[in-house]
Amino acid sequence: MKQNKYDDDVFFSKYSKMRRSREGLEGAGEWHELVKMLPDFHGKRVLDLGCGFGWHCQYALDYGARSVTGVDISEKMLLEAKARTSPVIRYICLPMEDIDFPADSFDVVISSLAFHYVQFFKDIVGKVAACLSSHGEFVFSVEHPIFTACGTQDWHYDGQGNRLHWPVDQYFTESKRDARFLGESVTKYHRTLTTYVSNLLELGFEVTGLVEPTPPEDWLHTVSGMSDELRRPMMLLISGKRKS
Repeated sequence: MKQNKYDDDVFFSKYSKMRRSREGLEGAGEWHELVKMLPDFHGKRVLDLGCGFGWHCQYALDYGARSVTGVDISEKMLLEAKARTSPVIRYICLPMEDIDFPADSFDVVISSLAFHYVQFFKDIVGKVAACLSSHGEFVFSVEHPIFTACGTQDWHYDGQGNRLHWPVDQYFTESKRDARFLGESVTKYHRTLTTYVSNLLELGFEVTGLVEPTPPEDWLHTVSGMSDELRRPMMLLISGKRKS
């Protein structure tokens, strides 16, 4: 099966309880940095890969996009997206690895926290490049390679349950990782920072931005345990532009 094999009912039930699902973009810890990297959407044709509940699709439409298409493998998330967002947004239930849009279909491609579920990132970049217009823009977020390196994706604790450090192991071994997400076993794919950037360069993109976001300042004082998010990066944001 393409992307991640999971029980859609269970995953949807758990994911819908997350802060980013309940509150939309303002509930996403990286949004305050990602929004700075997004291009001007006015008059643009936008594609969102792994669109989930459609929050980014709606944002693009609200800021002037001419058309918006969202792709996701979860039928339940897309049903929720259709209920929450504008009816003019087109949603397609499809593994993102299977997209096959004609050349010059979109001016902007965005993706939020989806590519670490895909085995072959370079293939996705190639498909994005193929459907983007000349000088089209590509902005995405992923779990940071330091976060994905050790499959457990959890802290090391002392005997009293205090967080000692975040384990990083087999960093240069790019392969699948069996992780726990929302209490469920999921398969993610670890790759290095070098791979993310070099794949973009090899396939004709100019890298225009790279950010390792820290939590919003107010979250550090109001959300329990958030200060530990300053001890290691959790996410990586990259923007690029097709050269021709």
